[in-house]
Amino acid sequence: SSGVSNIPFTMSNSTPATDKEKKKSKRNRSPCSPSRVLHIRQIPSGVTGAEVVSLGLPFGKVTNLLMLRGKAMYWLQAFLEMASVDAAVSMVNYYTPAAPHLHNQPVYIQYSNYKELRTDNQHNQARSQAALQGVNAVQHGNPGITSALAAEGGVLPGHGSVLRIVVENVFYPVTLDVLYQIFSKFGFVLKIVMFHKNNQFQALLQYADATNAYYAKMSLDGHSIYTGCCILHIDFSKLTNLTVKYNNDKSRDFTRIDLPFGDGQRTMETSLSTPFATQNTIFPSYAGPPGFAPALSFPQGAALGPLAVTTSAAPGHMTIPGIPGNSVLLVSNLNPEAITPYGLFILFGVYGDVHRVKIMFKKRGIALVQMADASQAQLAISYLNGQKLYGRVMHATLSKYQTIQLPREGQEDKGLTKDYSNSPLHRFKNPCSKNFQNIFPPSATLHLSNIPPSVTVDDLKNLFTSKGSTVKGFKFFQKDCKMALIQLGSVEEAVHALIELHNHDFGENQHLRISFSKSTI
Repeated sequence: SSGVSNIPFTMSNSTPATDKEKKKSKRNRSPCSPSRVLHIRQIPSGVTGAEVVSLGLPFGKVTNLLMLRGKAMYWLQAFLEMASVDAAVSMVNYYTPAAPHLHNQPVYIQYSNYKELRTDNQHNQARSQAALQGVNAVQHGNPGITSALAAEGGVLPGHGSVLRIVVENVFYPVTLDVLYQIFSKFGFVLKIVMFHKNNQFQALLQYADATNAYYAKMSLDGHSIYTGCCILHIDFSKLTNLTVKYNNDKSRDFTRIDLPFGDGQRTMETSLSTPFATQNTIFPSYAGPPGFAPALSFPQGAALGPLAVTTSAAPGHMTIPGIPGNSVLLVSNLNPEAITPYGLFILFGVYGDVHRVKIMFKKRGIALVQMADASQAQLAISYLNGQKLYGRVMHATLSKYQTIQLPREGQEDKGLTKDYSNSPLHRFKNPCSKNFQNIFPPSATLHLSNIPPSVTVDDLKNLFTSKGSTVKGFKFFQKDCKMALIQLGSVEEAVHALIELHNHDFGENQHLRISFSKSTI
């Protein structure tokens, strides 16, 4: 009933052998060389072809499948043919230290001696082939996949396309972009909403099709995003559709780039939110930073963007390179005529303590920004990626570098690399600082503090106007005239003003402090 067979089959590189020769060969067998045909053993009885094929789904296209009865009637075995040897190598490398589970039982994957699998359209393999066609339809974004999967025995009865995700033991930040990067490997992600409930980090994620949700749940449930923490618990939501009102760091509709950010000031740029048919991951794939296991880069498919995942020694764990431990950001699409290391230090310093900044000597529109730790780096990405700065939409992502090297003595640098590790302007050096409770996205309204009693409303308005800002409103705090709110003409104006005027010297060792405000005037 599972679509398996114990009848003969044919594969290339096979030659007849006597029983004696087979036993001798088995004793002297050396490890198989990489092949695109993989042997999967100890599959529990009742596992469907679709479930077996789904094991190969994140690594590339599956081109053939053969399921057979094992020596024990309650075990099955399968041969899975990948489109390329590279895809098969990636799959073996990933699952060797962390055996996948089917029906709560570990299954084991190794290279086959065979280089090609030919099932010759055997009648007994019809269900396996139907499952294969269904998964290939998923990989190519075909909405008509359910009919093919129905021939497999209906693997998706009653399941919708919305997943409920609970993340346990959240030691490192789990951002919307991290969730997108992981789950987009299994199909078109339409919407994501993150929230806290019952003191747990939770998210709702909607796929374009229920089958995508099924494979994501089966492949990711119980895995850890980072080694030893951020464990994913996934089930199907009763909701059939998610309503997203804002595109920001807590919610996103990838089919709507016109939604507001949430404060009425900013909409998501196309670099952050593209239509789902051409969506891209936020973090590009790369070889991985020093100290991490060699990166496993999933090949790019029609519906599957690039994602680098590293294996770990502990079963059931996967790690996105660069996190945790990587605090260096790659910032691109900067205006080379206006950007300075100090400007990036002040702006990124709103979301963490910036230790070093380096503007590329030959590409002045690209910079590296080193934060104090990985969580601050993630925070900066969440708030600043897609922000307009000096007329250009800035892109911020994780860098492959672990640290910014200072120029050697005598090396030409033209002041493009700066060390701010001992700067007195760090906002988060004191762990008890109130700054931790006042971190907001860039907005047109700025919070001003440390204002001397001698400074008037007009003085402050003139100060901001002198830097090219349009002052729309101003208000001193009633209980504390050392603080005020000033509303400028746009978010971009406010960003420029913060860079120019944070730490402005009023004289007598009194310096203006500026941050973004969640309020409006």
